[in-house]
Amino acid sequence: MCGIIGYAGTRDVVPVLIGGLKKLEYRGYDSAGIAVIDNDGGVQIVRAEGKLSNLETKLNERPLHGTFGMGHTRWATHGKPNENNAHPHRDCSGKVVVIHNGIIENFLPIKQRLQKTGHEFKTETDTEVVAHLIEENMKDGTKFVDAVRRTLKELEGHYALVMIDGGDPGTIVAAKQGPPLVVGLGDNENFIASDVAPLLAYTRDVIYLEDGEYAVVDQHHVSVFDQRDQRIDRESQRILWDAVMAEKEGYRHYMLKEIHEQSRAVRDTFTGRMFEESGEIFFNDLQLTPDDWAKIRKVHIVACGTSWHSGLVGKFLLEEAARIPVEVDYGSEYRYRNPIIDENTLVIGVTQSGETADTIAGMQEAKRRGAKLITICNVIGAAATRMSDGVIYTNAGPEIGVASTKAFTTQLTAFYLLALYIRQLRGDDVDDRRYAMHELSVIPHKIEDILAKQEEHIEALAHKYYKSQDFLFLGRGVHYPIALEGALKLKEISYIHAEGYPAGEMKHGPIALIDENLPVVAIATHTSVYEKVVSNLQEVKARDGKLIVICDEGDEAMRNFADDVIEIPWTIEPLQPILSVIPTQLLAYYIALRRGCDVDQPRNLAKSVTVE
Repeated sequence: MCGIIGYAGTRDVVPVLIGGLKKLEYRGYDSAGIAVIDNDGGVQIVRAEGKLSNLETKLNERPLHGTFGMGHTRWATHGKPNENNAHPHRDCSGKVVVIHNGIIENFLPIKQRLQKTGHEFKTETDTEVVAHLIEENMKDGTKFVDAVRRTLKELEGHYALVMIDGGDPGTIVAAKQGPPLVVGLGDNENFIASDVAPLLAYTRDVIYLEDGEYAVVDQHHVSVFDQRDQRIDRESQRILWDAVMAEKEGYRHYMLKEIHEQSRAVRDTFTGRMFEESGEIFFNDLQLTPDDWAKIRKVHIVACGTSWHSGLVGKFLLEEAARIPVEVDYGSEYRYRNPIIDENTLVIGVTQSGETADTIAGMQEAKRRGAKLITICNVIGAAATRMSDGVIYTNAGPEIGVASTKAFTTQLTAFYLLALYIRQLRGDDVDDRRYAMHELSVIPHKIEDILAKQEEHIEALAHKYYKSQDFLFLGRGVHYPIALEGALKLKEISYIHAEGYPAGEMKHGPIALIDENLPVVAIATHTSVYEKVVSNLQEVKARDGKLIVICDEGDEAMRNFADDVIEIPWTIEPLQPILSVIPTQLLAYYIALRRGCDVDQPRNLAKSVTVE
């Protein structure tokens, strides 16, 4: 959600802060602000509602200078999205300044207590109480860092906090309890951020903070402490991916670039992990042995949003491979339904960022109950990966567009590899695995084929249907999750109401919506239920619905039957979702573009949902 950047060094801090916040825009925000402390301890704050360009306009009118400060992009939780509620926030003296991602759950009793002692609050936010509480804890002469230590022990909730004091210029204290925080280690300079993206222009050496930890950072030193205030010696990690990968490279939007990157991303997910000649799958970080697998009696997949849809496809793949029950849960529901978990349960957390709060909470509950825990994730060293017994990294590279595309197809690839790995652990036929690996190895070429042959056609379809107010997406079997994902993409970025539904269930409700004004996007490739899907689509045509069908190349019956077709190359059924989702992504993109929507940063959405 919120973007955080802090800096202590020798550079002019404002370009560092604004440049860092631009790298974090993809997370979603509705206001922004920076705080700069000069060498005399003067605290200067500039904030603005809306996009960063509004903040830049203010800074052009009122330039700030210094070598120490912090910046923030806010996604409103407590209080309206306006300039007054924008971060940074400060105490009564104006010297203690705080930025924050998350929710301080006990802010109200703290606020009421502080008001009784004379503190005056100027915003509707929960964040402001932190600045005042630090001020209160400094009244007896306690130094800033020690006052922060006291303050942290009084806070409840999930938060990433960055705090500075004009009376102690040059020192940043950052604390993590839930949302991500990372420390960047530079040469005669150090950084704090909510993601590595803004750090890569300056350093590739980082330290990830864990829950309950805080860091004291200045120009020359970084000290990390646990919740008992004990110093922690932690080695830094080296970030390997290139910052250039996060640039648009000539594409109009990050989302379009990332759609086109999917052939590369899928290839990077399976390269080095499957060996067609021997029929073997190998994972460096999975740590799931044949003995471990022999103890597993059920699998739970925990995820949110697009990752939940990939988990639904994963259910089909894993149940077919393992012949044990697989359940798929929303992270936000999982721990609250008191799931049946024991040491014979394998829980798979699926999260692009590795920081999704609801997914992590579900994973923590599973771990507490003794389950074996693995994560499918795109971000090395993220919170979800650090708590897991094993990890399958998707290797998609940075995904900037809020609406996920390449993260989804690489998650599907990871599930397919995991299914093959389970077959390997079970001793299934090696020739069958070789055949499956070969089919996966050519999927990147088939993705490129879809983009080359169908993108212009899909753009024309978007022009035809962009005025529609409702869409229905239909699929069966492994394509039902793709119907859900297609509907989600369309509603996320075009703001059109869209619904995904199992094609066979259409007659149990959604059929009442079908008329000449309703476009119906159906996935009807040749699967074991192809004829069933055709029958369902005849019900759409009988009620004058506008039928757009994603089908196999050369399907003459569909060409003659549907209003419009989008043809994709043939592949085996378990791999078809990787191909069939591509047209739904392009359709959503071009419809949103035609409607004039902000494709990369749709309203009210955040890239990484790090609070419940």
